[in-house]
Amino acid sequence: MKLATHYNRANIIITISVLLIGGIIYYFAINYIANKQIDRELREETEETNDFIAQHHKLPGEYELEDQQTFFNKISKDSLAESYFDTVYKDDGKKCHHGRAEASLVSFNGNNYKATIVISRVNTEDFIQLITLITLALTIGLLVTLFITNRFILNGLWRPFHTTLRDIKAFNVADAKNIEQNKGKVDEFNELNEAVQVMSARVKNDFQHLKQFTENASHEMMTPLAVITSKLDMLIQDETLKSDQLEQLTDIYTATGKLSRLNQSLLLLVKIENNLIKDEEALDLDQMIAEKIRHFHEIIDAKNIHLEKQLNPKKITASRYLTDILLNNLLNNAIRHNIGHGSLAVILTGNLLIFQNSGPSTPLDTTMIFERFRKGQGSEGTGLGLAIVKNICSMYGWKLTYDYNMRMHTFQVEF
Repeated sequence: MKLATHYNRANIIITISVLLIGGIIYYFAINYIANKQIDRELREETEETNDFIAQHHKLPGEYELEDQQTFFNKISKDSLAESYFDTVYKDDGKKCHHGRAEASLVSFNGNNYKATIVISRVNTEDFIQLITLITLALTIGLLVTLFITNRFILNGLWRPFHTTLRDIKAFNVADAKNIEQNKGKVDEFNELNEAVQVMSARVKNDFQHLKQFTENASHEMMTPLAVITSKLDMLIQDETLKSDQLEQLTDIYTATGKLSRLNQSLLLLVKIENNLIKDEEALDLDQMIAEKIRHFHEIIDAKNIHLEKQLNPKKITASRYLTDILLNNLLNNAIRHNIGHGSLAVILTGNLLIFQNSGPSTPLDTTMIFERFRKGQGSEGTGLGLAIVKNICSMYGWKLTYDYNMRMHTFQVEF
């Protein structure tokens, strides 16, 4: 969930809660104030009743007005505390409404009377309802205003952040284009953009130095390795060498060749991981596989491996150089780790490329098989072949998987 959504949700929940609680408190406060106002009016009516008795020396008759009623009931009590309470007010049509009443003691000619004055609350309730409706309308208007503000104004404030985030996602260490400066109204986003610019520039600078060092180191290593290989070729051809000397020179020659392949493989991994190989073109994958199988045909026959192939037409868009390396590594792996008189199946159908070969009776470790310098027992490879295959597949968004079933090892590439 996005930060703006979290903020809007929290803001709306808090606003609604505060308004709801405030509305309830406001309603009861208005109701309390209205009751106090009615109680004052009732008190004035009671005082007028007492003045009437003192002036005319008689009880006023029970009377009814439009919004007021007065009743006298003779009681035997000598005292009665004044009280205010809610009751029912009946109009001329005997229709009941909410009312407010005051009960007090009135004395006349040695008799005590309970005087009850009732006032209708219809007008007061209408006033409270009007205030409630106005408050509700203001609340809805406030929520709509907050929603519009959060949706448009805050989105505008967050635009520099989203721009910087988009630039970070599109950042390529090998690309010459730098992250652009995005000035906005928010200081924190400006600081973030400046920090990203400095960081990206530092990363690109470090990458260029590392790239230059790698290329120079690889080039400088290849030159002495080529000299060593050339000298070893001449020495091995010397017929005066003893058998033990020839064996030692052969070991040195093998180690030198392995070191050369290792150097080339590491350099290739660096180029793949940094997306430095971009010679993409439309390729006929089935034809490339058939040609690769022809190159390995003698090795397959030498190990008496039974080959089955099913190559349906398939076109892909990729680097011919990298695709050739991928096919070479997978096919070489299936042949090298096969057994004598074993079987090998190469299948290209739909969006699947499958290399299936017989081999060791135990499955490979699926968690480590595509890691660098991971190789089987007795393997003379560099341990980088499958790591290179994995990086090529990741570069083009292909899915590479391994499976073991019935003594058959299966590598599958899903395009």
